[in-house]
Amino acid sequence: MIDLRDGRSQFSSAPLSVSELVAAIADPLVAVASFVILHWVYDVQFRTPSAFAAILVLTLMFPGSNRFGRGGVGVIIDVTTTWLGVLLVLALTAVATRSLGRFNPELLLAWAVTSPIVQLIVVKCGSVIQARHSVLPGQRRRAVVVGANAIGIRFAERLKADTLTAYEFVGFFDDRSRDRIDIPAQERLAGTLAELPSFIDVNGVKDVYITLPLSSQPRILALIESLQNTTASLHFVPDVFAASIIQGRLEDVGGIPVVSLSMTPFTGADGLVKRISDILFSTVILFLVSPLLLAIAIGVKLSSPGPIIFRQKRTGLDGEMIEVYKFRSMTVQDNGPVIMQASRDDARVTRFGAFIRRTSLDELPQFFNVLQGRMSVVGPRPHAVAHNVQYRALVRAYMARHKVKPGITGWAQVNGYRGATETLDKMERRVEYDLEYLRNWSIRLDLLIIARTVRLVFFDRGAF
Repeated sequence: MIDLRDGRSQFSSAPLSVSELVAAIADPLVAVASFVILHWVYDVQFRTPSAFAAILVLTLMFPGSNRFGRGGVGVIIDVTTTWLGVLLVLALTAVATRSLGRFNPELLLAWAVTSPIVQLIVVKCGSVIQARHSVLPGQRRRAVVVGANAIGIRFAERLKADTLTAYEFVGFFDDRSRDRIDIPAQERLAGTLAELPSFIDVNGVKDVYITLPLSSQPRILALIESLQNTTASLHFVPDVFAASIIQGRLEDVGGIPVVSLSMTPFTGADGLVKRISDILFSTVILFLVSPLLLAIAIGVKLSSPGPIIFRQKRTGLDGEMIEVYKFRSMTVQDNGPVIMQASRDDARVTRFGAFIRRTSLDELPQFFNVLQGRMSVVGPRPHAVAHNVQYRALVRAYMARHKVKPGITGWAQVNGYRGATETLDKMERRVEYDLEYLRNWSIRLDLLIIARTVRLVFFDRGAF
């Protein structure tokens, strides 16, 4: 229920769990603590450059990722790639500011090796503590699901799979008889909705998850009313699994709770962090590659007649048209309503153009687009306007990828979907990765993508 008389909502954002709070500060604190301790081990004074590096690490790594409860090679890869991304930014910053010589090289090498090892030890210890805590008798939380439907079955499976929270799933409640519902044979149909309040009291149920469809609103309201006099926590699970949710969240608009299903991740402080990181990274890159930019410009000019920079209309943030820069790699400059994607052995690609396309050097002028605010370093790759017209009618949630600024590199590109998309299936997979990026964005994910992109540029010569 919502009290509109004083304009305030009774809804609030979910509080961080203890494990999430610990994880948020563990990674950055471990990295900085290792750095400080190594100064003492190597008898090096902690001066201004070291303090600046420590602050930069805190900024890049906060909040830390919650890896507690995870294991195997995946955690090792996650910690290592994240740390390599941080080291890459630190190295670029040190080179740009000409401060690398102020650090003890042995200390830096020791820090680069020991910090991820200590982070993995912290994850392991935290996982063991959390697992032992979750199996204590007092920590078990009995839960029931109201609604033996598809979403209810799916949600019950999630509850049983959540070993860290230690839910004890008791059964389903539904007014239909068992022969009218399609739950697995081993699952328990514990009773009807009318029987739920007494069942809670007798069996010590802690959580009730309501998965009834919105069409059952009168029944839902009546059920909530009947459960108000129990001690169980009540949760409503809306049937939104079929929707392509992007950054779903609960907001407060004039005291009325609003469930947002599709939002940009770059709002508020996150948007500021994203923009600052874009400016910093682009400035450093352009400074470092300025001689290379001149050499490529000369090569393009000598390779074939035409301008050095190819400007093409692309779709940017919120569907607005932007002009994207690339070094010209072809003898044509298609920018109309019909554009043929480049392919291998394309006769339109010059010999020098094939080289800069294969090494992605033709994308370097887009760092100027980033400084202009039209693009981001990391984000969904911008497609030509003609391709958007074609694919938005064929690929589900295609235009949702434009809820953020397009990027020079992206999650799809480092997962094998670079260059031309010759088939509809490839475009669908690229869009799936783009939407996954929107759902899971963090500065840490950006660093991971940048690190993987560098590896691809130098070691994947087969990419087009």
